[in-house]
Amino acid sequence: MPIPDDVTGEEIDADVRQELQSLPKGLAEDVSRNLVMVARLIDEDPEGAYAYSRIALRLASRVAAVREAAGFAAYANQKYSEALAEFRAARRMTGNVDLWPVMADCERGLGRPEKALDMAGAPEVHKLDKAGQVEMRLVAAGARRDMGQLDAAIVTLQSPELASNSVQPWTARLRYAYADALLAAGREGEAREWFAKAVESDKDGSTDASDRLAELDGVEFVDAFVEDEDEDDIVEAAADADAEADADTEVETEDDGEDEGDGEDEGEDDIVEAEQTKPVVEADDDDDAPRG
Repeated sequence: MPIPDDVTGEEIDADVRQELQSLPKGLAEDVSRNLVMVARLIDEDPEGAYAYSRIALRLASRVAAVREAAGFAAYANQKYSEALAEFRAARRMTGNVDLWPVMADCERGLGRPEKALDMAGAPEVHKLDKAGQVEMRLVAAGARRDMGQLDAAIVTLQSPELASNSVQPWTARLRYAYADALLAAGREGEAREWFAKAVESDKDGSTDASDRLAELDGVEFVDAFVEDEDEDDIVEAAADADAEADADTEVETEDDGEDEGDGEDEGEDDIVEAEQTKPVVEADDDDDAPRG
């Protein structure tokens, strides 16, 4: 697949670049450029990112960073079985537990929420950093919801991280998940409160908390462009109606004029005919006049 000229491969993290040093220089450059494309496209074009990840995987399948990138590309395309296999391979190569939460979420994607919950209680969770532990809590709550255990999902999300006023990278997503679980349980008032808190902490728009909050408040957003089009249609229809009314009036006026003319002609004809048929009275002779 073509790679833009501005992609040099130097954009990747230093740790990944170090991993690629085990490869020949030219090969390392090709792999790094494909990994850059994976990172660049994974949010906007997950299918494109997946295609680049397969190329990198074909070139350097024994590099953990490549297996991890392939796993995330597959995960973004909901290829959970493939993603899980890549994550497991990367973990075997590095011994790192950072991928544990996303591996558990793959189990959810495969319809195995019970397995995800088992992973949430495994010793590996204690080796995760704070961000990883919060992510694992989110996955566990999702698994509870998959199993129809709404109350348990709500309890799972209740934690010091949720109650903290400090805003961390995970705060908005944690508050959003809690609000969504409350709403699913029919606790609308509490849900609104936590959607509002999620909005406060979601500075980069990573959730649609503002839309959910507006929906609860009964606010409807109208597309201004569509509204303008509707107004134009209304104005145009009114203009057409006025033009049609004017045309009807003009035709009616012409018809009335013709009728009046015909009536006058008919009246004149009647008068002439009457004059022609009027009886003539002749004067009597003088002999017939009365005598005194």
